[in-house]
Amino acid sequence: MPGVDERTVRSVAVIGLGLIGGSLARRLAPAHDVLGYDADPATRAAAATTGLTTADSIVDAVRGRDLVVLALPLPAYPQVLPALAEAAAGAIVTDVASVKAEPLAAARAILEPAGIRYVGGHPMAGTERSGFAASDPALFDGAAWVLCLEEDTDLAAWLAVAALVTGFGCRVVPCPAAAHDTAVARVSGLPHLLALALAAAGAAGGPLALALAAGSFRDGTRVAGARPELFGVLCDGNRDALTTVTDEVLALLTEARDALRSGGTVAPLVTAGRAARKRWAGTGLGGRPSTVDIAAPGGRAALAALGTAGGHVLGHAGTVLDCWLPAADT
Repeated sequence: MPGVDERTVRSVAVIGLGLIGGSLARRLAPAHDVLGYDADPATRAAAATTGLTTADSIVDAVRGRDLVVLALPLPAYPQVLPALAEAAAGAIVTDVASVKAEPLAAARAILEPAGIRYVGGHPMAGTERSGFAASDPALFDGAAWVLCLEEDTDLAAWLAVAALVTGFGCRVVPCPAAAHDTAVARVSGLPHLLALALAAAGAAGGPLALALAAGSFRDGTRVAGARPELFGVLCDGNRDALTTVTDEVLALLTEARDALRSGGTVAPLVTAGRAARKRWAGTGLGGRPSTVDIAAPGGRAALAALGTAGGHVLGHAGTVLDCWLPAADT
């Protein structure tokens, strides 16, 4: 696609100053013109104490900005996107929602007809804590950051957001929204469901069980302490993909239960689980540098293939992306 080049992002509006939005605004502020907004006046006041500049309305925050980052709960999008369509003409809009198909559909319906380019995003970082008080500029250090790449994604806009994200040390993973949601159901939605179930099962054992709970229970239930609304988006908002993987896990657990009940062994699950954990722990240890010219014929397809293979973008010079391609499975 000849002529692709990124627009340099100098001014950024961050809408929503909770854990992710607050951390991002604080990370960008030293090198960019950042304006934040949160519907809660107390949150805006807390942000101001850290040196962040805040606006009194969404319209004031986004007008004239190069980039708008939505760091809001997904149910707020229908109320917020029309305001962006009116006030953010010419801007690029990205977001940090943990599911991507629904925001993409909303952006296509509301933002793109207004001439606003949308690039779906999801930083794979966070904690069980919430709110601006939990924000940390170092939260994203070394993190993978999904930037969705569809057949109709504006490549110049994608490149602009990728340049910003790689500029503060994140690994950009390109993939379509549907593929993101399928993968995240396995590595984020399902762990949250299992953490909730484990916490409930432990508590059902009464005071003795909780008194004996130690490291494995603590680690397995950590994310059960997250905000309730997070589960609504992560689980209910990705119900089809999460239903599929939950069925798979229930089949594994049923097989293990039946083996225990019949006097058999859980050794097959132990073997498979240990191997899978080892494979995950070794991710990124092997591989090689690679490049993708996003403006060349087939550049979009090559970038999509990089993400499918588990690769990521490290930075770029012009339209040539410096990438890392992991070693093939053996």
